[in-house]
Amino acid sequence: MPDAILSQLIGAAKQAGFNYAFINDGYESGIWAEGLLTTLEIAGLTIPISLLVGVLLSAAITSRRNWLALPARSFIELTRNTPTLIQLYCAFLVLNMLISNALQGAEHNPLTPFAWVVGVLALHIGAFHAEAFRAGIEAVPGVTTEAALSLGFSQRAIFWRITLPLAFRFSLPSLVNNLVNLLKLTTLGSAIAVGEVTYASIMIWTQHDNVLELMILLLLFFSALAYGLARAGHWLENRLRIPGYDVG
Repeated sequence: MPDAILSQLIGAAKQAGFNYAFINDGYESGIWAEGLLTTLEIAGLTIPISLLVGVLLSAAITSRRNWLALPARSFIELTRNTPTLIQLYCAFLVLNMLISNALQGAEHNPLTPFAWVVGVLALHIGAFHAEAFRAGIEAVPGVTTEAALSLGFSQRAIFWRITLPLAFRFSLPSLVNNLVNLLKLTTLGSAIAVGEVTYASIMIWTQHDNVLELMILLLLFFSALAYGLARAGHWLENRLRIPGYDVG
């Protein structure tokens, strides 16, 4: 956007009582743009990792092996029933300190605050994914797996090649809802000074007292992001719709 037009928009906003002068400041606008990028990076990494965690946990809790099912179920219940912020603090302030001590100093610890945010959010949302996948697995008709057994498929092959692909389609609406929640949880990075968009906004409004203006931008940004993800999920539901089932 040309500088003249941008200046006119900022001036018009100022006349209406909104202070968006930081956009014309190269340093502060750079901080905010970097915060946007960091938020997208957190979401981009956490989404696939959380889905993988969900698949592995769902495989464990639906397993007939108690040594797999019981620890997985315990982890899911603990994760789902405790606040995400508390989990992040426990990981970063306790586990991270223990790791640093074991490695003879924080300078030797390869785990950054960014890595802890991605890891904690992936595990947290992965626990919710696991329940969605479990419901999807239980929705797969028994005759389908019986037919696969009669054709000589092993239990492992049935799960990965038949049950899981069908379960993914059944559980897709719940998975999309979990991922929308994940987008909102990226703001927790600000609690441990990860420079995502919320943290960047806090840094700016402490200098200019323009909390309202930045909160409006944050609401618009996350609303657009969540809407885009929801629409993509709806498209995928229709794309993967199973003939004969009321899915999508």
